[in-house]
Amino acid sequence: MQYFRPTSLAEAIAIKSGNDVTVLAGGTDVYPVRTARRAWGDPAHRHVLDITALPGLRGITEESDHVRLGALTTWSDLARADLPPLFDGWRRAAREVGGLQVQNLGTLAGNLVTASPAGDGIPNLMALDARIEVAGKAGTRTVPVQAFSTGYRQTALGPDEIVTALIVPTLDGARSTFLKLGARKYLVISIAMVAAVVATDKAGTITAARIAVGACSAVAQRLAALEAALTGHPLAAAAGLV
Repeated sequence: MQYFRPTSLAEAIAIKSGNDVTVLAGGTDVYPVRTARRAWGDPAHRHVLDITALPGLRGITEESDHVRLGALTTWSDLARADLPPLFDGWRRAAREVGGLQVQNLGTLAGNLVTASPAGDGIPNLMALDARIEVAGKAGTRTVPVQAFSTGYRQTALGPDEIVTALIVPTLDGARSTFLKLGARKYLVISIAMVAAVVATDKAGTITAARIAVGACSAVAQRLAALEAALTGHPLAAAAGLV
């Protein structure tokens, strides 16, 4: 097994395109999986591409029409960030992902790339209508989050591509929340979860609704029919519409 730790994005892309590697960021999913395989007698391990030395991939930047979160931004970074109510649901998820050790090491992009149906960040990103910034040999592109997870632990990433950032568009008058059902309150994998973003006008009428559920199918899903049923109605009466 080889261990790569490049110091530039171009070098990382070249390594990934020429080798069968596991990309390592926080390692909160990679290490347990590798340990479990070894415990069951599986000696096969892919090479490791450690991207933690790549510059510019950590941090949160607010722009005029979006917020950009670098791929190495951690759950703790998100939980502590001073962000508008649009991000309240995702920040709530950040405080419920594992223990503090996991929150301090685990990355927002890693949770997405792992593509687990129980990934707490994925329905939040769907409700936020996020776009995923991806870099590869052909350059940089963005992928709508709804198209990123293509199946159970499968993504739209090409063999040479690395996620570099998560981009969330701003939405006036929006707030969000996140609810998670587990066997217990703390340190638990989701049995089911829902993330919701609702925007209202000054009169309290819903102008946009985005609702996504996770851990209920191979990939998280937006509830388009429910979103349409809520839009245009007073927020105060929303509970009676469903």
